[in-house]
Amino acid sequence: MLRGTLRNLALWMLAAAVAAPGAALACTGPVEAVEADVAAIQSFVGGRRLLTFTGYSGAGYEQPEVMLEHATMFLRSEDPAHTLVNIGATAEGIGAVYEVAKRMGFTTMGIVSTRAREDDVALSRCADRVFFVRDATWGGFDAESGRLSPTSQAMVQVSSLMVGIGGGDVARDEMLAAKELGKPVLFMPADMNHAVALARAARRGEPPPQSFKGAAHGAMATARRGATSPR
Repeated sequence: MLRGTLRNLALWMLAAAVAAPGAALACTGPVEAVEADVAAIQSFVGGRRLLTFTGYSGAGYEQPEVMLEHATMFLRSEDPAHTLVNIGATAEGIGAVYEVAKRMGFTTMGIVSTRAREDDVALSRCADRVFFVRDATWGGFDAESGRLSPTSQAMVQVSSLMVGIGGGDVARDEMLAAKELGKPVLFMPADMNHAVALARAARRGEPPPQSFKGAAHGAMATARRGATSPR
């Protein structure tokens, strides 16, 4: 219980630290949520820089306060007047960065599969604009075609920079694809929420996970070791 209390206190202190005078009021929901293709999303972005955060969503974070500290560090290096902040539209996990970004004055957006709309998944109230991409999957590489799903294609193509803080299969696939295109990708290791991971394994009748680092961790470490020159 003490650990949880300290985490909540740390999150409150972090939110207070980034809420400068004149910061955004409480988020009230996305201004607009529309179905769109890559061309339409790129038209909205225009000539602005698009900073995309990726990581765990429903799996959560074992140390969410540390994740937010990393995200805040990256946000402080960007100019809200020329940079949009993009995530996966939902509030869970990495979606908590939306509120921090709004309080720092950034315009925010999200790209998510139409499955989220079909399954009535709640969108982050701090996403100014949400783009649904018609997709039968939640993202990542398609096992049969070996190609990125439409949602992940859109995410990668419109991003100027991808920042990964932990992450599972979809985050891994998107970061690797972005690197293949020569786009800058920054990765910070992070554990998924241990309790959530253990409960999920139990529900599926699977053995407890041997690691809580997520699929992106090993893939990005391998990518770094295999790099011969900066892109």
